[in-house]
Amino acid sequence: TIGYKNENVKNGVGLEGAYVDLINGEPGKRLVQRMAGGLWMPVNNGDDEVEPKDGADIISTIDVNFQDIAQQVLKAQLDSVAADHGCVVLMEVATGEIRAIANFTRTKEGKYEEKLNYAIADAGDPGSTFKLATYMTLFDQHKIDTNSMINGDGGKYKIPKGPLISDVEDYNFMMTAKKAFEESSNVAAAKFVYNAYYNNPWQFTDKLYSFHLNEKLQLQIPGEAQPVVKNPKSRSWNINYSLPEMAYGYEMKITPLQMLALYNAVANDGKLIAPVLVKEIRRLGNTVEQFHARVINEKICSDATLGKMKALLEGVVKEGNAKTLFKNAAYTAAGKTGTAQIAMGKGGYGNKEGKSFYQTSFAGYFPAKNPKYSMIVVVNRPTKGSYLAAKVAAPVFKKIADRVFAADHGLHPAPVMHYVGNTNLPQIKKGNVKALKQVYTKLGVKPLYANNTGNGVDTSDGIAFEDVSYKAGVVPQVKGMGLSDALYVLGNAGYKVHARGSGMVASQSIAAGSITPKGSKITIELQ
Repeated sequence: TIGYKNENVKNGVGLEGAYVDLINGEPGKRLVQRMAGGLWMPVNNGDDEVEPKDGADIISTIDVNFQDIAQQVLKAQLDSVAADHGCVVLMEVATGEIRAIANFTRTKEGKYEEKLNYAIADAGDPGSTFKLATYMTLFDQHKIDTNSMINGDGGKYKIPKGPLISDVEDYNFMMTAKKAFEESSNVAAAKFVYNAYYNNPWQFTDKLYSFHLNEKLQLQIPGEAQPVVKNPKSRSWNINYSLPEMAYGYEMKITPLQMLALYNAVANDGKLIAPVLVKEIRRLGNTVEQFHARVINEKICSDATLGKMKALLEGVVKEGNAKTLFKNAAYTAAGKTGTAQIAMGKGGYGNKEGKSFYQTSFAGYFPAKNPKYSMIVVVNRPTKGSYLAAKVAAPVFKKIADRVFAADHGLHPAPVMHYVGNTNLPQIKKGNVKALKQVYTKLGVKPLYANNTGNGVDTSDGIAFEDVSYKAGVVPQVKGMGLSDALYVLGNAGYKVHARGSGMVASQSIAAGSITPKGSKITIELQ
């Protein structure tokens, strides 16, 4: 993502490749004359003919702490499942700013290095994360509702004149659309779409295009892959099975970041925005240009549909195939798993030995109510342990979300203060008010003046204290004061002071409030 630019790469890579001209600045030009001994001297008294222009600073949206978290967690999981490659993207919901983007590839030595920005360049079948678009289309066009029933057919469904569609579980019962989504039933999604759109597939594909899934996001860095979402005019469209295959995320090409943008739109109350990687350009510390998310679609679906989709996405975490993982989370989350077989070119979905490979993903946002972050995790070709997204990609999402939630104090409710023991604030003693004000100023504390109390008052605006007042011929109270304040108060009241000991004033020879002529001597004992 940060990238580079060199003579071997035509367009450059990442941010440095995209903004190389701004970063490098412009060289100056000066007329010089060669002198004896091979020295060069400037002509025209050394004045520059063309002043050099310093390079600009490109301020990215990446949070280095979140980036570190994303890289650590992703790398550990890739190594654990011996995956071929994987990526993570963390984005702010409202602004579209990318806070972290991590990509790793397994080398021949079994190590993981940054080789390719899979998040923006790797377009392929998304699998079940695409069911968000499928069900959103079905709901928005009133084809089904959350309580519409469908037969699970034992987890097997033979498309008329098409292939067999299978589920991981044998759902041999009737289930609601909500339950089917939460359990990620491929059979249910295919049957819902086939039944609703077989006679008019354009109605389905046109709605997908309204989500702009067939368009690039026009990112600020090069390398974004072109998404492919079929329609009945596509050369590879099959009248018998393209429609139900698309229902659960096959026969298309979509990058992880393009998929995340759709999930972010749901979290953003329907507003689809393009992700941002650069937020401003600075020269000599001054901002010369700022960037904000481009709005692609103000409202991708109705509010009623949004409400249903949010409930379904939360249901995956609360009741569906990710419920175990998020059971004890300190925050609420919403999302969807996706497990897709990887196409092996013309050979279909398997290698020469008939072995299948999978891409696992989890896309969602958190907290579920008033979400601040959206995230997608993709782990490609895990070869150790499970190949299911709920056990491979979802744990990465959870671990990163845990640490982001802990680090972002803005997500936490204000702490409730509980006082234990003595809740009376200490007495603020009368003394040198000028000195007190000076101390308050240095500490940045706003003083509040009180006329009838000597006790501190805990307020959001400052600390209250009593100003000093004097009455002619009346001895003031100095017990509990330090020597400096006691001398200040008694002296201003017109009395001569003799002090013995050190510490705080424990007693005074003439009681406070006594009528005593000015000039009288008062002895104070300090302990």
